[in-house]
Amino acid sequence: MKQIEVVAAIIHDEAGRIFATQRGYGDFKDGWEFPGGKMEQGETPEEALRREIWEELETNIVVERLIQTVEYDYPNFHLTMHCYWCHIESGALTLKEHEAARWLAKEDLGSVDWLPADRIVVESIIKE
Repeated sequence: MKQIEVVAAIIHDEAGRIFATQRGYGDFKDGWEFPGGKMEQGETPEEALRREIWEELETNIVVERLIQTVEYDYPNFHLTMHCYWCHIESGALTLKEHEAARWLAKEDLGSVDWLPADRIVVESIIKE
């Protein structure tokens, strides 16, 4: 089975809300996810995450800490997703690849249709 390793930013604001994005392309179009993407050769997860968030959202982030790594088997590939707490350093969260985005309070995280691997992270956040 194909293996894909990605990083995801759990971007939070001062009010404790979390930034969620809706995919605008691919097999999982319209599903909600945490922004991020694939790591490139030679990158650390933190470097990949800062690059991906700049490319997708024109925003600089501060990567705070790893909160969890999710292993999930989709029908056509195995996903390893490293998820990091982050906050905005500068930028306006301009959607370059996503269809929509929302800031969600912890109690509202269940209000969108998360992709399966991201749902695991949401469940962990809600339990915290």
